[in-house]
Amino acid sequence: MAVRTLDGTTFKQMVLSGAHHLTNNANMIDALNVFPVPDGDTGTNMNLSMTSGADEVRETNADQISDVAQAFAKGLLMGARGNSGVILSQLFRGFAKGLEGKKTLTTKEVADALELGVKTAYKAVMKPVEGTILTVAKDAAAHGQLLANEHSDHISLLEGVLKEAKASLKRTPNLLPVLKEVGVVDSGGQGLVTIYEGFLAALKGEELPAGVENTVAMNEMVNAEHHKLAQDFMNTEDIKFGYCTEFMVKLDDRRQQDTPFHENDFRNELSNHGDSLLVVSDDEIVKVHIHAEYPGDVLTMGQRYGSLINLKIENMREQHTSIVGDKKQNKKEKAAFAIVTVAMGEGLKNLFENLGATVVIQGGQTMNPSTQDITNAIKEANAENVIILPNNKNIIMAADQAAELASENVTVVPTKTIPQGMSALLAFHPESSLDDNKDTMLQASKHVKTGQVTYAVRDTQIDGMTIEKGHFMGIFDGKIQTTNKNQLETVQSLLREMIDEDEDEILTIFQGEDASDEEREKLEVFIERHYEDIEVEVHQGNQPIYSYIIAIE
Repeated sequence: MAVRTLDGTTFKQMVLSGAHHLTNNANMIDALNVFPVPDGDTGTNMNLSMTSGADEVRETNADQISDVAQAFAKGLLMGARGNSGVILSQLFRGFAKGLEGKKTLTTKEVADALELGVKTAYKAVMKPVEGTILTVAKDAAAHGQLLANEHSDHISLLEGVLKEAKASLKRTPNLLPVLKEVGVVDSGGQGLVTIYEGFLAALKGEELPAGVENTVAMNEMVNAEHHKLAQDFMNTEDIKFGYCTEFMVKLDDRRQQDTPFHENDFRNELSNHGDSLLVVSDDEIVKVHIHAEYPGDVLTMGQRYGSLINLKIENMREQHTSIVGDKKQNKKEKAAFAIVTVAMGEGLKNLFENLGATVVIQGGQTMNPSTQDITNAIKEANAENVIILPNNKNIIMAADQAAELASENVTVVPTKTIPQGMSALLAFHPESSLDDNKDTMLQASKHVKTGQVTYAVRDTQIDGMTIEKGHFMGIFDGKIQTTNKNQLETVQSLLREMIDEDEDEILTIFQGEDASDEEREKLEVFIERHYEDIEVEVHQGNQPIYSYIIAIE
């Protein structure tokens, strides 16, 4: 079978297949992250970003391929999370730009669009690194140019593009030494290959193997769906499906004798009864999230396959009226300046607010906020000039993207850690200009040292250090310095690496949710005994993942 022209309907199917295949393999992609810390989020970020793009495609009525591609690019752009998600959105932003005005595509036009996508993505990255998703996309697109001169069949073209993408992915450890040391390929590149596999399967009309279903991301995907409501910028009467409906089906073998369960068929059936649909299943349980107008009908469909458990139905019209009503009543004139920052943990949130942050987005290592999340926070800040402190290297690109989309004057101070964000915030001066504040805050962020203590999620060897699963790790400015099976000994060892007794004056410790008060007290005794001249502050950060975050100035 040959496919000589590519139309909008076929491309829709390709996008949905690519998104579904990525969802099924997100856990595997997460496992490829180099650092063994519990924040392996490349698969999760790409999955949530791709889900946003696929939802936009699913909801569009367009059938011209340029319009479908624009919808896909828009959904990816606003849903982009983490560096991998932002790069993915830029690849298809450029791809969509190359299709403007086209109803169908030849293989040459597809190859040219892939090439434009690569150029767009490279421009979006300040310092492109080879051996990443960028390299895989570039090599695959370059090979596509060669194939397009020889083949008019889209299946042959995409088979060749995918083959080269896989070959490029295998080469990534030769370009990034850390990948070779850990023994993995680039996780972002693997995500792109997975998407291309989904594209090709749809083009050929084939079913892909189920892979490992990413059930862990269900709650995160639900949160992503809810963000899309954009509650401040839509009327209550515009809500078409008024009930947020979540439930689980405990599969019953007896009922399935008459009505066998097939996830794709069930998902397609539910899609006729609402939007923001998510369906995740394994051999025993089916999880469903949908915004429906008649939730009873949806529950009845699920009950055909087993018993219903964990039901939750919420009236979104009532919620929306309450939220928008409150905000309209409290609407204020725009301030001159506002600070938007990102942090996880109630303690850290309160500390940032006490230091003057206007909006604190709940996010960080395990849940990078999307471009849409940051855009919403900019609007909530309600100021003429907005400064964003990402506090995580994997959030900077999404922040830059949100700043570019904003109508306000927005700048990003590229802070990579919580201590850097706090130092930058303390340097803010309301009488200075936006540009002067950015320069001052950036310089302040560079004068603080950051330490983090967390645990390893797998065995690995990195920087000549053998790390065992479950052991604790001390990280100093992004590099693992020490590891130990005892958490207290780990943080003590990390402090020895970090503190310069001749230069350092202030030590600040943010206690995480996994650190006990008893252990913290022992740590304070250790510091008083060994570093009596340094000023010590201890705060309850309540942050997950990192039992201790340390700032030294």
